[in-house]
Amino acid sequence: RRYVAGGQCKSTARLEGKVAIITGANTGIGKETARDLARRGKVIVACRDIAKAEAAASEIRAETGNQQVIVKKLDLADTKSIREFAEKFLAEEKELHILINNAGVMLCPYSKTADGFEMHLGVNHLGHFLLTFLLLECLKRSAPARIVNVSSLAHHGGRIRFHDLHGEKSYNRGLAYCHSKLANVLFTRELARRLQGKSQRRVEFTANALHPGSVHSELVRHSFVMMCLWKIFSFFLKTPQEGAQTSVYCAVAEELDSVTGQYFSDCQPAYVSPRGRDDETAKKLWSVSCELLGIQWD
Repeated sequence: RRYVAGGQCKSTARLEGKVAIITGANTGIGKETARDLARRGKVIVACRDIAKAEAAASEIRAETGNQQVIVKKLDLADTKSIREFAEKFLAEEKELHILINNAGVMLCPYSKTADGFEMHLGVNHLGHFLLTFLLLECLKRSAPARIVNVSSLAHHGGRIRFHDLHGEKSYNRGLAYCHSKLANVLFTRELARRLQGKSQRRVEFTANALHPGSVHSELVRHSFVMMCLWKIFSFFLKTPQEGAQTSVYCAVAEELDSVTGQYFSDCQPAYVSPRGRDDETAKKLWSVSCELLGIQWD
């Protein structure tokens, strides 16, 4: 059980006066990440399902005694919702110190977002890409600030199929998830490169990605087979609290103050697939993502 649990974040860093946003924080590792950060500072719970988010936030407030756990509506499958969330947040908050892009979908039957993007790519990558873009200046003003992208070991099985990004020619829901997790790694790599390139001084704005581990959560809800396997082998899976440790580590650990563009698992650096280290693919994905979203991000 201790082996399966993996690494633990041992940082006791406080976040008084700081603000963190966590997407998909109403369940699973997102909720446990919010629970931990709520013991340290202010947390914005950004979720599509407001009822579930309010229930989770209420539970966290009662447990931590922190009333600064605030629920905001965010549907990553709809760029209109993402823009509305960002607009309201920027109107209400002056600073943002931690953005944890945690929400995700897995093994969805073929479907598209409100904007016509394949669901895995649209939610897991493009939704967070746009959210980060819209909040970037606020993060910069709040430096030192951190962006944490929750990816997966599954990125090893992914590839960026520029000729069929939305799976209209061929679709496999397992591979679609892998592709989107590879996109998370490449986005993190290119974002860190661009941000580092603009400053020669100490890094005060970092972006890192992570693999949370195999976690017993609702992420596999779209696959009956995976739900059965998860139940059978639950003893060999991390609990959501254990799975949240690397997210928390990347968000608060003091030793990561100047570490950027890296990939972590079990609270330590982890191996990235060759495709996840391809700078040319990362640059092209950045350009294509901007084009799909109708934004200019230089």
